[in-house]
Amino acid sequence: MDGHLHAWFSIAYYAGCRPAGIRDLREADCFLPDAGWGRLTLAGSAPEVGGEWTDSGECFDPRELKHRARGEVRMIPIPPLLVDALRDHLKRYGTAPGGRLFWDITTDGHAYIDGQRYRRVWDRARTAALSKTEYASALAKRPYDLRHGNASWLLSLGVPAPEVARRLGHSVAMLHTTYAHWLEGQEEEANTAIDRALAAADEQDSGGPVTGQTDETDSK
Repeated sequence: MDGHLHAWFSIAYYAGCRPAGIRDLREADCFLPDAGWGRLTLAGSAPEVGGEWTDSGECFDPRELKHRARGEVRMIPIPPLLVDALRDHLKRYGTAPGGRLFWDITTDGHAYIDGQRYRRVWDRARTAALSKTEYASALAKRPYDLRHGNASWLLSLGVPAPEVARRLGHSVAMLHTTYAHWLEGQEEEANTAIDRALAAADEQDSGGPVTGQTDETDSK
């Protein structure tokens, strides 16, 4: 039964989605081509807020995306690896009524998956995959850390901060605040690139070879 959440955790890492967005993701929101990159179009979310805070008394409150107006969507490109995982998920499990990709298959009906459920599964995954020392550490302690892992991974690959922020669905300022250590870690690489550019410019100013320039003696 834990296999039902493999795609959930894959979306969290490879698309950087929040749990509330994954919880409300539907088949119609997924563009999953036979080959190449796909796309998720997030149109809503279902945060877990507690029954005392909702009009219906339910523990989930379907609503617009976080930081977005009602009706706005957020498009996220997804790599082929995640496309394949979602295609396999749909083949194995189908969808809940209304097209949702995920529901609590341990109970009757098609209820939303609560945080306690996916955190238990994640804890079992960490136990199986990590050493005792790693398990005791803060390494990927929470499922939400997969979203942070996505941001850190993209930044380490040199993806521009505005694009990373767009994919995560928040501002560049928030990205800088949350992942400043990664941005600072790129300082040496940036300095090296600037040194190369300045050295090339200096070579041109000093009469060094310039691509496309013709020697005067050859032009006479």
